[in-house]
Amino acid sequence: MLEISRIRTERAKVEQGLKIKGWTEEKLAILDLIIAADDKRKQLQTENDGYLSERNKLSKEIGDLFKAGKASEAQAAKLQVEELKEKIAIAESAMQAQIIELESKLIELPNIPHPSVPAGHSESDNEVSKPWSNELPELPETALPHWELATKYNILDMKLGVKIAGAGFPVFIGKGSRLQRALINFFLDEATEAGYTEIVPPLLVNEATARATGQLPDKEGQMYYVTKDDLYLIPTAEVPITNIYRDTILNLDQFPIKMTGYTPCFRREAGSYGADVKGLNRVHQFDKVEIVQLEHPDKSYETLDQMVAHVEGLLQKLELPYRILRLCGGDVSFASALTYDLEVYSAAQKRWLEVSSVSNFETFQSNRLKLRYRDEDGKKRLAHTLNGSALALARIIAALLENNQTETGIIIPEALRKYTGFDIID
Repeated sequence: MLEISRIRTERAKVEQGLKIKGWTEEKLAILDLIIAADDKRKQLQTENDGYLSERNKLSKEIGDLFKAGKASEAQAAKLQVEELKEKIAIAESAMQAQIIELESKLIELPNIPHPSVPAGHSESDNEVSKPWSNELPELPETALPHWELATKYNILDMKLGVKIAGAGFPVFIGKGSRLQRALINFFLDEATEAGYTEIVPPLLVNEATARATGQLPDKEGQMYYVTKDDLYLIPTAEVPITNIYRDTILNLDQFPIKMTGYTPCFRREAGSYGADVKGLNRVHQFDKVEIVQLEHPDKSYETLDQMVAHVEGLLQKLELPYRILRLCGGDVSFASALTYDLEVYSAAQKRWLEVSSVSNFETFQSNRLKLRYRDEDGKKRLAHTLNGSALALARIIAALLENNQTETGIIIPEALRKYTGFDIID
């Protein structure tokens, strides 16, 4: 959530940033409504402060009047105090209603993109930050996409998932299951070695948790909702892990806080159809290892680069061809200030598959989280939050199966063999 002070003092930058994210002049009118709502909140606060000051003054005088034998004046003062209490109750109620109205408008605003974010409307406008070599791997014409390889080697059954749950819920079998588990353990071990503390969080979160990291209200339609319990299935481990530090004040020596966690992830992905969603390309349930950092604002972009490098190192160890994209304003997420996507090349499908997004949210999440730190001058300031997929398994498995297929079977990368216990799927 954007800070009111930023909207007031950096109005031109805020407007420009919102335009980069696709906002029209008509939508920008909400900024005036936000400032007006904040002015009203300040007015109510000033009135209430006056009532409180007058009540405190009279309360102190009442004792002195009784001591001085001025009982009638003391009683009159007590009546004034009671009247003030009623005014305070009314003012506080009005102020709370005004705060809710203000936040309901603020929560509609996306984060302001970093100056390096390119303008653009869709993924076609994303900038290739680090391209792969010109020679991408080529497979023979007889090469199969991963959904056909899955059937051939009996390692994945999408139709069985339809029977059990519905479309988009894969069932891994035998060596497919072991490959899935191997990747999870490999990613977690790599994150732990890089200094991340492993977390096993809940898979269900309440509204406050989902709102704090920006999933609500923006992604409400994409989240599975458990009506009876008023809980949401997590779309990513980022949500519960980041919320560990909600309503927290950190000390400077606690930075950086590095956390990682494996969870299943659940996304409705409404409106997804066609060839691009076949097999594991887009599913409703998938496994992912997430990395999260809480960082001092002065160091967060250096940290972002380190997190991208960590994910890049994983892809190198898996021997997968990849590229890095800097997302344009129209494609960067609601909460992100800057996002890098890492994509792997699927040689059988002859297309790039996104397997990781690494983002810096600056203070957007921490303002909702009320996640602050105490600076050297003793003042409380908002921390920066970052997160990234390291990695999402579904498309990684798709690329591994497709790119490593041979006439005798699917070759397992060297880095995974101590986890799988086998060198080939045959």
